[in-house]
Amino acid sequence: MPNFISVQREKDIGLITLNRPDSLNAWNRPMRNELIAALSEFERDSSIRAIVMTGAGDRAFCAGQDLKEAKDFDPHGAEAWIEEWRVLYGLIRSLSKPLVAALNGVAAGSGFQVALLADVRIGQPEVRMGQPEINSGILSITGPWIMREMLGLSRTIELTLTGRMMNAEECLHTGIIHKLVGREELMVEAMKWAKELAAKPPHAMRLIKKRFQEVTEARFQETMDAAVRYHREAYETGEPQEYMRRFMAERAQRRKH
Repeated sequence: MPNFISVQREKDIGLITLNRPDSLNAWNRPMRNELIAALSEFERDSSIRAIVMTGAGDRAFCAGQDLKEAKDFDPHGAEAWIEEWRVLYGLIRSLSKPLVAALNGVAAGSGFQVALLADVRIGQPEVRMGQPEINSGILSITGPWIMREMLGLSRTIELTLTGRMMNAEECLHTGIIHKLVGREELMVEAMKWAKELAAKPPHAMRLIKKRFQEVTEARFQETMDAAVRYHREAYETGEPQEYMRRFMAERAQRRKH
Protein backbone atom coordinates (compact mmCIF):
# COMPACT_ATOMS: atom_id res chain seq x y z
CA MET A 1 0.00 0.00 0.00
CA PRO A 2 1.26 3.49 -0.80
CA ASN A 3 2.56 5.51 2.12
CA PHE A 4 3.20 8.88 0.50
CA ILE A 5 0.46 9.04 -2.11
CA SER A 6 -3.16 7.91 -2.13
CA VAL A 7 -4.88 6.45 -5.17
CA GLN A 8 -8.60 6.35 -5.97
CA ARG A 9 -10.81 5.65 -8.96
CA GLU A 10 -14.03 7.33 -9.93
CA LYS A 11 -15.42 5.41 -12.88
CA ASP A 12 -12.96 6.12 -15.71
CA ILE A 13 -10.96 8.79 -13.82
CA GLY A 14 -7.87 7.93 -11.78
CA LEU A 15 -7.15 10.25 -8.84
CA ILE A 16 -3.68 10.59 -7.28
CA THR A 17 -3.13 12.64 -4.12
CA LEU A 18 0.39 13.54 -3.03
CA ASN A 19 0.16 12.72 0.65
CA ARG A 20 2.88 14.26 2.80
CA PRO A 21 0.92 17.28 4.09
CA ASP A 22 3.20 17.81 7.11
CA SER A 23 6.05 18.38 4.63
CA LEU A 24 3.89 20.38 2.18
CA ASN A 25 3.85 17.24 0.02
CA ALA A 26 7.56 17.63 -0.73
CA TRP A 27 9.24 14.89 -2.74
CA ASN A 28 11.42 12.13 -1.42
CA ARG A 29 12.53 8.94 -3.19
CA PRO A 30 9.75 6.68 -1.84
CA MET A 31 7.12 9.23 -2.85
CA ARG A 32 8.57 9.50 -6.37
CA ASN A 33 8.65 5.72 -6.68
CA GLU A 34 5.05 5.42 -5.53
CA LEU A 35 3.95 8.08 -8.01
CA ILE A 36 5.75 6.29 -10.84
CA ALA A 37 4.01 3.04 -9.88
CA ALA A 38 0.56 4.69 -9.69
CA LEU A 39 0.92 6.52 -13.00
CA SER A 40 2.21 3.36 -14.68
CA GLU A 41 -0.76 1.36 -13.38
CA PHE A 42 -3.25 3.95 -14.63
CA GLU A 43 -1.47 4.02 -18.00
CA ARG A 44 -1.80 0.23 -18.33
CA ASP A 45 -5.44 0.18 -17.24
CA SER A 46 -7.62 0.54 -20.33
CA SER A 47 -10.63 1.46 -18.19
CA ILE A 48 -8.90 4.66 -16.99
CA ARG A 49 -9.34 7.46 -19.51
CA ALA A 50 -7.97 10.48 -17.60
CA ILE A 51 -5.96 11.20 -14.44
CA VAL A 52 -6.26 13.96 -11.81
CA MET A 53 -3.36 14.79 -9.49
CA THR A 54 -3.63 16.99 -6.40
CA GLY A 55 -2.01 17.48 -2.99
CA ALA A 56 -3.21 16.58 0.48
CA GLY A 57 -4.14 19.38 2.87
CA ASP A 58 -4.90 23.00 2.11
CA ARG A 59 -1.40 24.48 1.87
CA ALA A 60 0.48 22.85 -0.99
CA PHE A 61 0.17 20.85 -4.17
CA CYS A 62 3.88 20.09 -3.78
CA ALA A 63 6.60 22.28 -2.26
CA GLY A 64 9.31 20.60 -4.36
CA GLN A 65 12.30 18.60 -3.21
CA ASP A 66 12.49 17.60 0.46
CA LEU A 67 15.77 19.19 1.50
CA LYS A 68 16.26 16.58 4.21
CA GLU A 69 16.95 14.13 1.40
CA ALA A 70 19.03 16.37 -0.88
CA LYS A 71 21.20 18.19 1.66
CA ASP A 72 23.69 15.34 2.06
CA PHE A 73 24.07 14.20 -1.54
CA ASP A 74 27.54 13.73 -2.94
CA PRO A 75 28.15 14.10 -6.71
CA HIS A 76 27.22 10.45 -7.36
CA GLY A 77 24.04 10.82 -5.32
CA ALA A 78 23.13 13.98 -7.21
CA GLU A 79 23.56 12.17 -10.52
CA ALA A 80 21.34 9.27 -9.41
CA TRP A 81 18.77 11.78 -8.15
CA ILE A 82 18.52 13.48 -11.54
CA GLU A 83 18.12 10.12 -13.25
CA GLU A 84 15.11 9.47 -11.01
CA TRP A 85 13.58 12.70 -12.28
CA ARG A 86 14.31 11.65 -15.86
CA VAL A 87 12.20 8.54 -15.24
CA LEU A 88 9.32 10.41 -13.57
CA TYR A 89 9.23 13.33 -16.01
CA GLY A 90 9.61 10.96 -18.96
CA LEU A 91 6.68 8.89 -17.72
CA ILE A 92 4.43 11.94 -17.30
CA ARG A 93 5.40 13.14 -20.78
CA SER A 94 4.62 9.72 -22.30
CA LEU A 95 1.17 9.24 -20.74
CA SER A 96 -1.47 8.46 -23.35
CA LYS A 97 -4.21 9.64 -20.98
CA PRO A 98 -4.74 13.34 -20.19
CA LEU A 99 -3.43 14.55 -16.83
CA VAL A 100 -5.19 17.34 -14.92
CA ALA A 101 -3.39 19.07 -12.02
CA ALA A 102 -5.73 20.33 -9.28
CA LEU A 103 -3.54 22.96 -7.62
CA ASN A 104 -4.69 23.27 -4.02
CA GLY A 105 -1.75 25.42 -2.82
CA VAL A 106 1.94 26.05 -3.40
CA ALA A 107 3.61 24.40 -6.39
CA ALA A 108 7.32 25.12 -6.10
CA GLY A 109 10.50 23.82 -7.70
CA SER A 110 10.03 20.26 -8.92
CA GLY A 111 6.40 20.47 -7.73
CA PHE A 112 5.99 23.40 -10.13
CA GLN A 113 7.65 21.39 -12.87
CA VAL A 114 5.34 18.40 -12.41
CA ALA A 115 2.36 20.75 -12.51
CA LEU A 116 3.64 22.26 -15.77
CA LEU A 117 4.02 18.79 -17.27
CA ALA A 118 0.31 18.16 -16.72
CA ASP A 119 -1.99 18.84 -19.67
CA VAL A 120 -4.44 21.08 -17.79
CA ARG A 121 -3.99 23.05 -14.56
CA ILE A 122 -6.91 24.17 -12.38
CA GLY A 123 -6.11 26.44 -9.44
CA GLN A 124 -7.65 28.31 -6.54
CA PRO A 125 -6.91 31.91 -5.46
CA GLU A 126 -4.26 31.05 -2.86
CA VAL A 127 -2.05 29.15 -5.30
CA ARG A 128 1.55 30.31 -5.69
CA MET A 129 3.84 28.84 -8.30
CA GLY A 130 7.49 29.27 -9.11
CA GLN A 131 11.06 28.09 -9.18
CA PRO A 132 12.61 29.20 -5.85
CA GLU A 133 15.35 26.55 -5.88
CA ILE A 134 18.19 29.08 -6.12
CA ASN A 135 17.22 30.36 -2.65
CA SER A 136 18.12 27.01 -1.07
CA GLY A 137 21.21 26.35 -3.19
CA ILE A 138 19.66 23.90 -5.68
CA LEU A 139 20.38 24.44 -9.36
CA SER A 140 17.48 25.06 -11.74
CA ILE A 141 18.24 23.15 -14.94
CA THR A 142 15.16 21.08 -15.78
CA GLY A 143 12.71 23.71 -14.55
CA PRO A 144 13.84 26.47 -16.93
CA TRP A 145 13.49 24.17 -19.94
CA ILE A 146 9.89 23.35 -19.02
CA MET A 147 9.18 27.02 -18.18
CA ARG A 148 10.66 28.30 -21.42
CA GLU A 149 8.34 26.08 -23.43
CA MET A 150 5.39 27.80 -21.73
CA LEU A 151 6.54 31.28 -20.74
CA GLY A 152 9.33 32.28 -23.13
CA LEU A 153 12.97 32.95 -22.33
CA SER A 154 12.73 36.42 -20.75
CA ARG A 155 10.18 35.48 -18.06
CA THR A 156 11.97 32.16 -17.47
CA ILE A 157 15.29 33.89 -16.78
CA GLU A 158 13.70 36.38 -14.37
CA LEU A 159 11.79 33.74 -12.42
CA THR A 160 14.74 31.35 -12.24
CA LEU A 161 17.33 33.89 -11.10
CA THR A 162 15.11 35.70 -8.57
CA GLY A 163 13.39 32.59 -7.26
CA ARG A 164 10.19 34.59 -6.79
CA MET A 165 6.78 32.95 -6.64
CA MET A 166 3.88 33.99 -8.87
CA ASN A 167 0.43 34.44 -7.37
CA ALA A 168 -2.65 32.81 -8.84
CA GLU A 169 -3.68 35.82 -10.92
CA GLU A 170 -0.25 36.08 -12.55
CA CYS A 171 -0.31 32.35 -13.26
CA LEU A 172 -3.72 32.72 -14.89
CA HIS A 173 -2.56 35.75 -16.90
CA THR A 174 0.52 33.94 -18.21
CA GLY A 175 -1.54 30.88 -19.15
CA ILE A 176 0.04 28.31 -16.86
CA ILE A 177 -3.21 28.05 -14.90
CA HIS A 178 -6.13 27.43 -17.23
CA LYS A 179 -8.93 28.22 -14.78
CA LEU A 180 -9.22 29.67 -11.27
CA VAL A 181 -12.09 28.64 -9.01
CA GLY A 182 -12.84 28.88 -5.31
CA ARG A 183 -11.04 26.43 -3.05
CA GLU A 184 -14.25 24.50 -2.37
CA GLU A 185 -14.86 24.13 -6.12
CA LEU A 186 -11.36 22.98 -7.04
CA MET A 187 -11.82 19.22 -7.18
CA VAL A 188 -15.28 19.50 -8.73
CA GLU A 189 -13.83 21.64 -11.52
CA ALA A 190 -10.79 19.40 -11.99
CA MET A 191 -12.99 16.32 -12.24
CA LYS A 192 -15.23 18.15 -14.70
CA TRP A 193 -12.26 18.80 -16.99
CA ALA A 194 -11.01 15.25 -16.56
CA LYS A 195 -14.41 13.80 -17.50
CA GLU A 196 -14.58 16.02 -20.57
CA LEU A 197 -11.12 14.89 -21.68
CA ALA A 198 -11.91 11.26 -20.86
CA ALA A 199 -14.84 11.41 -23.28
CA LYS A 200 -12.60 12.29 -26.25
CA PRO A 201 -11.73 9.57 -28.80
CA PRO A 202 -8.98 7.57 -27.06
CA HIS A 203 -6.84 6.81 -30.09
CA ALA A 204 -6.88 10.44 -31.21
CA MET A 205 -5.95 11.49 -27.65
CA ARG A 206 -3.08 9.00 -27.54
CA LEU A 207 -1.64 9.95 -30.90
CA ILE A 208 -1.92 13.71 -30.35
CA LYS A 209 -0.20 13.42 -26.97
CA LYS A 210 2.46 11.19 -28.52
CA ARG A 211 3.21 13.88 -31.08
CA PHE A 212 3.51 16.56 -28.40
CA GLN A 213 6.06 14.32 -26.70
CA GLU A 214 7.96 13.72 -29.93
CA VAL A 215 8.41 17.38 -30.85
CA THR A 216 10.05 18.13 -27.49
CA GLU A 217 11.81 14.82 -26.76
CA ALA A 218 15.28 15.74 -28.04
CA ARG A 219 15.40 18.91 -25.95
CA PHE A 220 14.05 17.04 -22.92
CA GLN A 221 16.81 14.43 -23.08
CA GLU A 222 19.47 17.09 -23.69
CA THR A 223 18.20 18.99 -20.66
CA MET A 224 18.31 15.92 -18.43
CA ASP A 225 21.85 15.17 -19.59
CA ALA A 226 22.81 18.76 -18.77
CA ALA A 227 21.15 18.46 -15.36
CA VAL A 228 23.31 15.43 -14.56
CA ARG A 229 26.49 17.34 -15.50
CA TYR A 230 25.65 20.57 -13.73
CA HIS A 231 24.28 19.05 -10.53
CA ARG A 232 27.33 16.81 -10.29
CA GLU A 233 29.60 19.84 -10.67
CA ALA A 234 27.60 21.86 -8.14
CA TYR A 235 27.66 19.11 -5.51
CA GLU A 236 31.41 18.73 -6.01
CA THR A 237 31.81 22.32 -4.75
CA GLY A 238 29.82 21.64 -1.56
CA GLU A 239 27.74 24.79 -2.10
CA PRO A 240 24.29 23.16 -2.45
CA GLN A 241 24.79 21.14 0.73
CA GLU A 242 25.92 24.24 2.65
CA TYR A 243 23.08 26.45 1.45
CA MET A 244 20.43 23.80 2.03
CA ARG A 245 21.58 23.26 5.60
CA ARG A 246 21.65 27.01 6.17
CA PHE A 247 18.19 27.39 4.62
CA MET A 248 16.79 24.62 6.82
CA ALA A 249 18.36 26.12 9.95
CA GLU A 250 16.91 29.55 9.19
CA ARG A 251 13.49 28.04 8.53
CA ALA A 252 13.60 26.12 11.82
CA GLN A 253 14.55 29.31 13.64
CA ARG A 254 11.62 31.22 12.11
CA ARG A 255 9.21 28.50 13.22
CA LYS A 256 10.30 29.00 16.82
CA HIS A 257 9.19 32.64 16.76
